[in-house]
Amino acid sequence: MNSQLIGGVGLSHLWVYHQRPGPDGVNGGCAHVHALSDEAYYCVSGKGAVELHDLDRGFVRHPMQPGDYLQFPPATLHRSISYQECEFLVVMGNGGLPEQGDARIYFGPEVDAAPEVYLQLKDLSSSGLEGALARRDASALAYQRLLELWTRDRPAYRAELSRFIGLHRRELADRRTDFEGLILGGVGAVLKNALARVRALPTAVGSTSEPAAALASPARVYGMCGVLRQVTLAANSVPLVGSQDASGRRGR
Repeated sequence: MNSQLIGGVGLSHLWVYHQRPGPDGVNGGCAHVHALSDEAYYCVSGKGAVELHDLDRGFVRHPMQPGDYLQFPPATLHRSISYQECEFLVVMGNGGLPEQGDARIYFGPEVDAAPEVYLQLKDLSSSGLEGALARRDASALAYQRLLELWTRDRPAYRAELSRFIGLHRRELADRRTDFEGLILGGVGAVLKNALARVRALPTAVGSTSEPAAALASPARVYGMCGVLRQVTLAANSVPLVGSQDASGRRGR
């Protein structure tokens, strides 16, 4: 059975942190960046926002309500916000890559200069919800200073954003081979199979994997943006045995 989601993407149900506001008075997640992966948010319920920072446009806040969709490329610092118990479906390009180090949380230049402190803060979520909120709080303090730079000193803001994104890319450079292997085995395999289907027309070739369903799981992850339930066929996929066909008859 194929363990990949369609297109080799990653898919998660996200409940943005709303248990208590951070030191900036905002219910939200940690600001962070991906070096290699595109990301998209589809609002399922509640109200919130996604804040984006990139070197071309600077800071933009996108309000989100049910039915709204937003996508953005790598090297975009972003933070999710919940105004009213906001829930998103989150689609990640390069499924599996973000969990392998593609993301870096923004804690500010002082923490970036002390790698051991960064790792301590990053790992706070391993202790549960309170640890995840403490990590968010540390990020929010630094993020406040970044927003202040945006307001009063645009050159300094862009220099800090460039520093942070550049640091993350440099730290990942030694892992090019690892990331290339993950991409070739993920979206690369999807592309290869799709092209094979086109080239074989009118005959059929390529994957013959059967339909599969990822059952709802109670497992929750305290992520950077909020509480996540990741959709993972590899862990809990099942063939659609015993489901009903269009006539109402049950398959076997």
